[in-house]
Amino acid sequence: MASDPLIEVRGLVKSFTLHTQGGVVLPVLDGVDLSVEGGECVVLDGPSGSGKSTLLRSLYANYKPQGGSIRVRHRGTVVDLVSASPHRVLDVRKHTIGYVSQFLRAIPRVPALDVVAEPLRMLGVPAEAAAAKAAALLDRLRVPEPMRSLAPATFSGGEQQRVNIARSFVVDYPILLLDEPTAALDAENRATVVQIIREAIARGAAVVGIFHDAEVRDSVGDRIYRLTGYTAAA
Repeated sequence: MASDPLIEVRGLVKSFTLHTQGGVVLPVLDGVDLSVEGGECVVLDGPSGSGKSTLLRSLYANYKPQGGSIRVRHRGTVVDLVSASPHRVLDVRKHTIGYVSQFLRAIPRVPALDVVAEPLRMLGVPAEAAAAKAAALLDRLRVPEPMRSLAPATFSGGEQQRVNIARSFVVDYPILLLDEPTAALDAENRATVVQIIREAIARGAAVVGIFHDAEVRDSVGDRIYRLTGYTAAA
């Protein structure tokens, strides 16, 4: 375990204003505190609507909290994602945080191999090396070679999810955020993803995830952080 957390959340507050319902304010997170060190996986748990996805998206700076801080270790510095500029957020995503959502935002006409290799290319990795690493991950995730020249928009949900996972794990990100990464997968591919997550934890990544599959959760999780709506407890 690292001596300093890679993620440190303090006093996080997030609510949503429902403009279509007369401006009703829906509180979701209130005073969330969470620290995650390298080499551990924290599982977000709680009933539907308790704020699991809201917290995960806030950690990726997709949502802007109204209060508190999200401090992440980024290239030798500490960045507060709540107050960081958009340019700084993009740099953190490029180098430090990988995110697996439940859905792949498939880009029309871009081959699956290029979709997976793109994060490496953005870091300056030569095209041949990036393609080789992308192909190796797609091999592990059983995406056949003939499909790799096709756009993932034409794939099934499970195939798209495997491309999505490969894209997020092709870079050895220090921080990984996982939103039900195995939800659309069969048992064989689910087991492969569990192994890939374990490898990331073993190399020292800080992982925060939502896993509704109890077997997956028990296989990768070190501890549970429970959300109960407007409060949270470790």
